[in-house]
Amino acid sequence: MSSGFEAQIEAACSIGTVGSLFRACAELHARSIAIEYRGRSMTYGELLDRVLRLTVVLAARGLKRGDRVGILSRNRPEYLEVELAAANLGVITACLNWRLSGRELAYCIELVSPSLLIIEADLASAIPPASRTSPVLEIGPDYENELARQHARPPRPQAQPEDGLVILYTSGTTGMPKGAVISHRAMVMRALVFTSELGITPQESFVAWAPLFHMASTDHALATLLRGGTVVVVDGFQLEPLLTAVARHKIGWLVLIPGMIEAFSVGLRDQRVKAMGVRVCGAMADLVPPHSIAAVTELLQAPYLNSFGSTETGLPPATRAFIAPGQIPDRLSKRQNSFCEIKLVDPSDNEVAPGEPGELAIRGPTLFSGYWKADETNAHDFRGGWFHMGDVFRRNEDGSLDFVDRAKYMIKSGGENIYPAEIERVLLSDKRIAEAAVVRAADSKWGEVPVAFVAHHGAEPPTEAELADLCRRELAGYKRPREFRFIGFADFPRSTSGKVQRHELEHRLKGSG
Repeated sequence: MSSGFEAQIEAACSIGTVGSLFRACAELHARSIAIEYRGRSMTYGELLDRVLRLTVVLAARGLKRGDRVGILSRNRPEYLEVELAAANLGVITACLNWRLSGRELAYCIELVSPSLLIIEADLASAIPPASRTSPVLEIGPDYENELARQHARPPRPQAQPEDGLVILYTSGTTGMPKGAVISHRAMVMRALVFTSELGITPQESFVAWAPLFHMASTDHALATLLRGGTVVVVDGFQLEPLLTAVARHKIGWLVLIPGMIEAFSVGLRDQRVKAMGVRVCGAMADLVPPHSIAAVTELLQAPYLNSFGSTETGLPPATRAFIAPGQIPDRLSKRQNSFCEIKLVDPSDNEVAPGEPGELAIRGPTLFSGYWKADETNAHDFRGGWFHMGDVFRRNEDGSLDFVDRAKYMIKSGGENIYPAEIERVLLSDKRIAEAAVVRAADSKWGEVPVAFVAHHGAEPPTEAELADLCRRELAGYKRPREFRFIGFADFPRSTSGKVQRHELEHRLKGSG
C-alpha cells in the first residue's frame, strides 16, 4: 500500500473525538430530548445549535487546541455545552470544584492556567482575587448574549483522539488536588464500556445529580449524549427531583453513593414511588451497609452495581458483579471488566499468588493520560507500562477479586498489617450501624492501633461492649479497634463522591489526644 492510502485508512479507522461523535448523534436524533433541567427540555437539535455557537465564541476569544477553559458551576445544561464546545476545538475543560476552599481553588486554577474562566454568576466571589488573571464569562445574560450574537460557521474540528478532553481533580489526602487528564479516546471507550458491561441502551436516561466536576456525572452524561439518550440534570442530592426522575424515566444507571442512600430509600418508601425502570443502581458497595443495599434495591427492583473504578480508570477495572434486588450480600467479590488487563503486585511489582493481597495495576483504553504537570508522579504511577492504583485486592481461586483497602490507609500495628475496610465491614454488618470508619492512632507500644468512628440509627443504639464483642467474634485480636467513638451520621466528613475522609477523622483524634 502507498503511504498516502495507509494514512487515509488510519484516519477513517480513528476512534473519533467526543465533539465529532456528539455532532453525528445530534444530527441523527435532532428531535429527541437531550437534556431535561428544572422542568424544561432541550432537544438534540437545540443543544447542537448552542454547542456550535459556543464553539465560535471560544474560537473568537482565541482559544485553540491544547488550551484550557476552566468552568466553575453547579450542575446545569451549560456545563455540558462548555465541555462539548471545547471538545470541538481540542480545548481541555478544567472542571473546578466550587466546594473547595479559596486556597485550594486558587491552586487548581493556577495549576492549569486557563485561557478563559466560565463561571456561574453567584460563584464568582469564590475565586480569590489573585487567581482572577484570566478573562471571565459569566453564565447568565452575558453567556446568552454571546451565543445569540454568533452566526459564523464554527471552525473545523481540531481535536485528536489522544487530546485532553477534561481535567477532573482528584481529592488529595495529604496535599493539594491532582488534575487527572481524561482524553477523547478514554471518554469514548468509557461510553462503550458502560454499554458493554451494564447493558445500557440508547433509549435509557441518566440522572446527573452528582457534581459534574466528578467522574460519575461527567463520564456518564457525555456517554449518554453520544448514544442519543436523555440526561436529566439535577443540582446535587435533591430528593424530590430524584424521585420524579425515577418515576418518569427509564434509567440505565442510577448513581447512588454512600451518605445519601438511606434518605433516598426513605423517600421512595414514604412517597410510594414506583420506578418506571432502573437497569442498575448504586456504586461503591464496600462503603454501604449491607442492609441499606437490600432495602434500596428492593424498592427500585434493580440490582446494585458492585463497582470498583476511579477517576483515572473509569468504570473498569472490576465492575461486572451485581447484587440482586433485596439481597443482603454476605460477600462483595467483584469481577474483572472486559477491555482491560489487571494484575496484583507486591511492593517490588512482582505478581502475588492467589489469596495474597497486592496492589492493583491496570492497563487498557479507558485509562486517563496522567496528572497535569506531575511528571514525577506519572513516572511512578505508570511504571512498567501499568497504572498502579494504590488499591489492595486479593484474587480468589474463581478469578473474582476482593477489595482489601487503599494501601495508604493500611495500619501497621506491632508488625502486623491491618486494613480498615475489613473492620468496617464487620461493624456495618450490625443493622443498627449507619456508618463506620476506622483510622489509625499512634500507640507507644504497638506503633499504630485502629480506632473506630461509628454512627447508629434507630431508637436502640449498640453499646461499645456489644461492638467489641462483635469484633471479638469476627476479627483477630490485633485487628480489633482499641476505641469506639460515636458521632452523628452527618458528622462524618465526606468527599463529593460520598467517601468518608479518613484523614479528617485522624486529625480529630490528634486534636483530642
